[in-house]
Amino acid sequence: MSSRNLLLEVGIEEMPARFINNAIRELGQNIENWFRENKIVFNEVRLFSTPRRLAVLVKEVAEFQNDTEEEIKGPAKKILFDNEGNWSKAALGFTKSNGISVEDLYFKEIKGVEYAHANKFVKGEETIKLLEQLGNLITSLHFPNSMRWGSQNVRFIRPIRWIVALFGSETVSIEIAGVKAGNITHGHRFLGEQIPLIAPVDYEKVLLGQYVLASYDERREAIEEQIKRLEEEQNWEIPVDEELLEEVTNLVEYPTVFFGTFNQEFLKLPEEVLITSMKIHQRYFPVKNKNGQLLPYFVAVRNGDHRHIETVAKGNEKVLRARLSDAVFFYQEDQKVPINDHLQKLESIIYHEKIGTLAEKVGRIRKIAEELGGMLSLSEQELKVTDRAAEICKFDLVSNMVNEFPELQGVMGEKYALQQGELPGVAKAIYEHYKPRHAEDSIPTTTIGSIVSIADKLDSIVSSFAIGLIPTGSQDPYALRRQAAGVIQILFEKEWNIPLNNLLKKVIVIETGDQNDELYQQLETFFKLRIQHLLEEKEIRYDLIEAVLGGDFNSVKDVVSRAETLQTRKDQASFKGTIESLSRVLNIAQKAEPGLQVNPELFENEYEEKLFDQWNNLKDIFASNVVSSELFDAISSLETAISNYFDHTMVMADNEEIQRNRLAQMSELAKLIGAYATMNVIVVK
Repeated sequence: MSSRNLLLEVGIEEMPARFINNAIRELGQNIENWFRENKIVFNEVRLFSTPRRLAVLVKEVAEFQNDTEEEIKGPAKKILFDNEGNWSKAALGFTKSNGISVEDLYFKEIKGVEYAHANKFVKGEETIKLLEQLGNLITSLHFPNSMRWGSQNVRFIRPIRWIVALFGSETVSIEIAGVKAGNITHGHRFLGEQIPLIAPVDYEKVLLGQYVLASYDERREAIEEQIKRLEEEQNWEIPVDEELLEEVTNLVEYPTVFFGTFNQEFLKLPEEVLITSMKIHQRYFPVKNKNGQLLPYFVAVRNGDHRHIETVAKGNEKVLRARLSDAVFFYQEDQKVPINDHLQKLESIIYHEKIGTLAEKVGRIRKIAEELGGMLSLSEQELKVTDRAAEICKFDLVSNMVNEFPELQGVMGEKYALQQGELPGVAKAIYEHYKPRHAEDSIPTTTIGSIVSIADKLDSIVSSFAIGLIPTGSQDPYALRRQAAGVIQILFEKEWNIPLNNLLKKVIVIETGDQNDELYQQLETFFKLRIQHLLEEKEIRYDLIEAVLGGDFNSVKDVVSRAETLQTRKDQASFKGTIESLSRVLNIAQKAEPGLQVNPELFENEYEEKLFDQWNNLKDIFASNVVSSELFDAISSLETAISNYFDHTMVMADNEEIQRNRLAQMSELAKLIGAYATMNVIVVK
């Protein structure tokens, strides 16, 4: 089968760097899926992206779709024949419209009715005609923000300036927002020019001649190699932040690495301030010596070649000097302001119009932290230090430095607190209470930092839920899911046996002034989803996750332990019989009326008495806080007593009093079993 290469390039005004990788991956995946859905054979798919273009090269694309044979369904048999048994007009119309004859028909019964069917041969169409549909794949790309331009109705991340659509040497007919596809691509905005493409495979080579390195991976490698060479030449250490490297790679089309310098006096600033100024605002890499000390240099990446690179370096030095001069001023001014003055400013800053000020939020954080401290049995001194950390955890938000560099919240708080004589544990907690900031971040190292972190996150979550700000679908503007995951991560890694149900109920009272069962149910569901994700990461089987989340909603450590125990025991020979026995109790207990008490005097056989005795023993074991595996063994030991009970006892007895008593016994036993896990949702084979 003959084939050609396909090139699709969309030329765009410079895109935000953070959107590019996702956009090109989506476009590439959509094109692959389109080829498969349309039964067009292809070989390799290569992706290219720069700030000004998204491009896909598909190699060895078949010139025709695959021919197919599909089964088609026609009318019911009863209307395909007339009264004389001849083919009806309906039959002839059906066969004619599908290019088949009545001899091709056969019948299949569907829900008691026979319908005509036939196998229809469909010849594949020319690929180039179908490729016109690719324009829809471009306009259907998802971006966090899109725009219209001119009088166009098309929404896209930035205005589309050119389109290249080549199937071999032939142009594909595509038009988007008044821009028609052709074979003209554009080089570097300042160093290149527009140039025609003869064949798709020439794409990379042609663009390289126009100062465009079209491959993201090759641009990234070029930057890394140049940085490494600079390290060797200057005997430096240049820490390469992965996030910054990705951003810089997507900011340039032809990368050239260079370095500049700044006044050594600026090294008196905290290292975090210098690095943040360079990284966040200027996209520079910091420079250190072999001992890890910051040096008065920076490394940047130019979008162009080496010509006039000295002038470029001087221009960047001038910009950075202004930034750092501002930082020095902010740093000096902040040190003149007492912490208590900062705290007063929090009273005039609205956290949320329906929730209150930052000062009010801090007040709630202190109360939650106090509850947590009590649950952890902290000493009076520890409680005092925790309260001070909670009281001043947000003071740096009104500092000049954090106002200019929001990324330094917590960082500057710790430094300023130490400068003003706060205890090291208090200062450390100010920094740590923002952790974990994201999924890959570590939890706070200190107990106080962990307590204030949980308190802060729970306040944000519960206060938001209380006013109806609940995450839906992909919408989570206040990052409540991330904060809840942080709470779960801290509780799990610290191995704190804090019952989440009790904690949430206490926080609800602090936030709303009263208990609110509906709010609690919403929060319980929300946090159970976060625990579910934790268990999924541990590769716990789906039904076992559902089972333990249906049990007691207590400490994260306990829930995980129960899930891991079930995961370990599920392959044992005895597991099936145990689960079936326990499930039988859970299922029949659903028929019991609430509030019934077990009366041993109504027992009619020894098996009722035996099961009752084991239930009492199990209650004592539950109360003794044994480890999860021992508790499961204790529950499993009921299997024989349960089997004997059902073999010799009719729960649904004719005598209503006996029946209610037996259902009550099943209900009480089910409460203990179900507290461990809802065993009747576990799949056993």
